[in-house]
Amino acid sequence: MGAIPWGFSYAQGGETMPKKPLRPCSHSGCPNLCEGQFCEQHRTEERRKYDKYERSSDVNRKYGRAWKRIRDRYAAEHPLCEQCLKEGRLTPVQEVHHILPVSKGGTHARENLMSLCQSCHTKIHHDLGDR
Repeated sequence: MGAIPWGFSYAQGGETMPKKPLRPCSHSGCPNLCEGQFCEQHRTEERRKYDKYERSSDVNRKYGRAWKRIRDRYAAEHPLCEQCLKEGRLTPVQEVHHILPVSKGGTHARENLMSLCQSCHTKIHHDLGDR
């Protein structure tokens, strides 16, 4: 196989697919071109700034690695949206929802969780008025 032309990569089956064009880094005054929003130099800096100013400081305590394991296990055991199932529809789970929110004293206990599709999850939060 010969050299791959610049800007192309091999997809399955051997055909070449063009790469997405590089764009300027979104950091003010940075001349670097990158594939994502920020270049390597500014990616970690912008992530730290986001975590510090735009994220709740206790979000990692509430939704850390342990929550991800609990969520994945619950979703595997309840693969269909519980709200849709009550209405006779078979919709795959996309979210695991806390019935009593963690911010209001709820826990990650199984009896406080329910599996939902994105539509039902959005509807519940819309009805609660918190999104």
